[in-house]
Amino acid sequence: MTYAPGPYGYGYAPVPPPPKPGVIPLAPLDLNHVLGGAFAAYRRHWKVLLGITLVSYALAALLIAGVVTAAWAGLSDRWAHTSTAEDVSLSDLTPLFTMLGAIWLACSVGLLLATALLHSAVAVVVQEAVLGRRVGFGTVWRRAWSRLGSVLGAVLLSAVAAVVPALLLMVGFFLLLAAMVASIGADDGSGAGWAVTGVLFFLLALAATPPALWLWVKFSLAPTAAVVESAGTLTALRRSAQLVRGAWWRIFGYTLVMLLIVGGVTFVMQMVVSLVTQASLFAAPLTQHATPGTIFFSMGTAAVVSTLLMLLTQAVLGPLQPLASGLLYVDQRIRRENLAPVLAQAAGQPHA
Repeated sequence: MTYAPGPYGYGYAPVPPPPKPGVIPLAPLDLNHVLGGAFAAYRRHWKVLLGITLVSYALAALLIAGVVTAAWAGLSDRWAHTSTAEDVSLSDLTPLFTMLGAIWLACSVGLLLATALLHSAVAVVVQEAVLGRRVGFGTVWRRAWSRLGSVLGAVLLSAVAAVVPALLLMVGFFLLLAAMVASIGADDGSGAGWAVTGVLFFLLALAATPPALWLWVKFSLAPTAAVVESAGTLTALRRSAQLVRGAWWRIFGYTLVMLLIVGGVTFVMQMVVSLVTQASLFAAPLTQHATPGTIFFSMGTAAVVSTLLMLLTQAVLGPLQPLASGLLYVDQRIRRENLAPVLAQAAGQPHA
């Protein structure tokens, strides 16, 4: 209980705590409130969040699988020829590089769609969790789907900055790979130009990382604004920039802490899965009647199980960071726009 000066300056009167109809108190939030509110919202709505996440990534997986199947069907013969040929030129590898680029693009588009749908759904959940209301899967899906276009645009434009360093890294990697291919069997230094260009792209990626990070934090509240305020893409981006202004470091710090928590749990889960997989691989040859076929089957089964468990870990932990961003959006509006009385009234609770 906190105290404030009493009437006419005499004594101190207790100040009642802010109302808390949902997962957070309706007052400016500190780190504990943001993290605790995110985990509380997850506990209360885990079925809806897990269902939305699984559906989102299943749709992305179907898109990626279709592109990979089509690319392999078109280039399997060339791959067989290239993998057995003794003399391979850079022109022979161009279609394979194109296939890898198409697969990378399909993965990017699929993950972008899944991320946008997840952010849209999480914004709906945050809106209800702050007010202490329950919400079903059907309601979340309809509201999230209706705002998917604006959220997708916000996620896409805010992700462009983050994609630029990754794209530069990918181009640099391919250039270094081309330099290695060009230098095989040649002593004239023909691959040196490719190698220098590849290194330059790596340096550009390093230089582009800080501004990309700054823009990512600046627009991190845009998906929630697009859903809660029914804002268009550009309006949501401007709204996020307005709310983040003057609080960039605090929002970056809170977001980084949540990312470290999620990353730490993911790392531990992956280590456990990796140890179990390796144990099963070493156990297969030690069996009495082990054959090459049974060993290969054991390795394949372990790899599939490991991949599925890692994907499930990502699906389970995926909503936590968007939940934290959604609560930071609410926090900034409480600090800047005195949103707390409006939320208390919507929740049917008095506010001082």
